[in-house]
Amino acid sequence: MNANLLPTGSVYFMPSQTEAEERRTLTVLVDNEPGVLARVVGLFSARGFNIDSLTVSETEHDKHRSRITVVTVATPKVLSQIKLQLERLVPVHKVHDLTQEGSAIERELALVKVAGSGDSRVEALRLADAFRAQVIDATTESFVFEITGKSSKVEQFVALMVPLGLVEVVRTGLAAITRGPEGM
Repeated sequence: MNANLLPTGSVYFMPSQTEAEERRTLTVLVDNEPGVLARVVGLFSARGFNIDSLTVSETEHDKHRSRITVVTVATPKVLSQIKLQLERLVPVHKVHDLTQEGSAIERELALVKVAGSGDSRVEALRLADAFRAQVIDATTESFVFEITGKSSKVEQFVALMVPLGLVEVVRTGLAAITRGPEGM
């Protein structure tokens, strides 16, 4: 075929429809068995979406079930597809979009190591007190603080510790639950 005869584009004007991406928190109740986490995470990676936060733990010991909390950013259409495919996985019992359902409580825990002396050390302690961070380890040269709260609070605390001698940060990822008497 002659290259000059190939169509170069559509003859119809179709406006591009780009959905805005949204941050969502999903919880997934699954059987606690090998390979389940890999299958759940695989649904995200197969579509090229990053997981911003991931927490997993057995929550129903007698039934051997775990709760996975995933925070991701995607378009509503893609998130809807992911939820439907998650619900079809055999070891998955329930999927909830806590962001869409509203009124969820979200918390994160971080351990923050800060090294310093003199005024920096005093300022680190003052800020930790203001943020209600607990000193869980102290030496003459460093502190390790434990801070719990919304992710934005943790990020703000970490940012304030940078000029004071931030050494290292370890974060658990988001834990989330709905308000009210109903459970998952």
